Amino acid sequence: MASWYLGQIRYQKEDEAGRLKTINEQYLVDAVSHTEAESTLYKRITTGASDFSVKRITPVKLSDLFSYEDGEEWFKSKIVYFSVDEKSGKEKKIVNQMIVNAEGIQQALDRINESMRNFLIPYEVEALTKTKILDVIPYLSEGEENLTIPENMKPLSEVMAERQADSPPQSDQ
Repeated sequence: MASWYLGQIRYQKEDEAGRLKTINEQYLVDAVSHTEAESTLYKRITTGASDFSVKRITPVKLSDLFSYEDGEEWFKSKIVYFSVDEKSGKEKKIVNQMIVNAEGIQQALDRINESMRNFLIPYEVEALTKTKILDVIPYLSEGEENLTIPENMKPLSEVMAERQADSPPQSDQ
């Protein structure tokens, strides 16, 4: 099960008039701890600013996240359903928080209903609100993180090929 953290970063950016403006952004990070969430933010976020700082990491209790290819905005939904306690026989209210991306609130509601269509218990979408989350950063294992090569570095095979191309041919005497 994923552990989600809401990370808030802050940096300064120069506006058109040349004044520095403080920018606050939020990202949802899948990580195993606060420390890993912070580390992931520093590794993966590019703001266009020379530096930024992580101001806050807050654990978020989510039961599910529905991600679609399109949809720039992230919406948080509160889903309510009732379950019967087997021991006491009483009805128990269960509340789940879910996140979905969409172009607007109607599309977000449609996507939640589409994602929940196989849910056998009747449920109700009690609340649906637009969040300030800019992006969701999924968990990557250490092997997956190392697949990207930074722009200022080249693979060793390319460096060796360039050296061979630049060196004069050697004669066999």
